[in-house]
Amino acid sequence: MNRILVMHGVNLNLFGKRDPKHYGTETLEDINGKLSALAGELGVEVSFFQSNYEGAFVERIQEAHGDGTAGIVLNAGAWTHYSYAIMDALAILSIPAVEVHMSNVHAREAFRHFSVLSAVTRGSIAGFGSGSYLLGLRAVVDLVKG
Repeated sequence: MNRILVMHGVNLNLFGKRDPKHYGTETLEDINGKLSALAGELGVEVSFFQSNYEGAFVERIQEAHGDGTAGIVLNAGAWTHYSYAIMDALAILSIPAVEVHMSNVHAREAFRHFSVLSAVTRGSIAGFGSGSYLLGLRAVVDLVKG
């Protein structure tokens, strides 16, 4: 079975409490539940990782090299806009990664309009709330199953 890793970055453990105007009221557990259900429908296994520590995030990406992970869906949060360490870790991967964002980052503050990660991911999905994660999972599964 194809294993897909879903990675949640800095402050995303506070979904449901953090700025409901942009992120809605669903919790991270709610989102992971929806992703687990969709993974079952798509015939893949999904695992989850969340960290507020950039180094731990990078290390988990590095672990994906040899642990059987077939693809990654990631929302790096604010790291999206400046983390060259995460970008470098993703660039080493030979598996597809898709970047997702709950809010429409292009309709927000100017610093959110640019992603350093986009150069090394297969695509980016933004603005659909938790649906961005679901679309990201579908995209990664399509890429993996080719």
